[in-house]
Amino acid sequence: MGQKRPLQPKHVWAIRARLELAENIRDLALFNLAVDSKLRGCDLVRLLVADVFTAGRVKERTSILQSKTNQPVQFEITPDTRNSLRAWIDDPVMTGSDFLWPGRLHNPDHISTRQYARLVKGWVASIGLEPSGFGTHSLRRTKVAQIYKKTGNLRAVQLLLGHSKMDSTVRYLGVDLEDALAISEGVEI
Repeated sequence: MGQKRPLQPKHVWAIRARLELAENIRDLALFNLAVDSKLRGCDLVRLLVADVFTAGRVKERTSILQSKTNQPVQFEITPDTRNSLRAWIDDPVMTGSDFLWPGRLHNPDHISTRQYARLVKGWVASIGLEPSGFGTHSLRRTKVAQIYKKTGNLRAVQLLLGHSKMDSTVRYLGVDLEDALAISEGVEI
């Protein structure tokens, strides 16, 4: 078990390509927003259309209140994600839905976190990865892992995840002495 690994950029692109080829508008929008938003699954599935869409367009940034911490967290919505969200919001299935990811049978309001987890397993399996090594938290970690890898900026990652304590961010990323030394070696004075 343990922490689920983040996806690597090549995995993100492979999943996106599969979803685009399959013309799976909802899953592409959900996947893209999961990576961009860095939200926990419970917050992602409860998003409202109004959280990301206003005045006839998808927002470039938005803020939501996290259910676990009851603290606000902001996130950006990249152009590709905005395009996929716009296509999803314009889909006839979305007519009259307040929730961004409407449910069907047992929960007519929004998809469940369990359903979201099943989708993630399917996306990961579709590109040949072992599903047991990844989960919904993999998507939450994906972008911040790349941000940390490229910048070494723990404070930025802490803010993006909405963590109140740096210790949480360090544990979350699995930062160890090797990471610290690699960053230090890259800096000359």
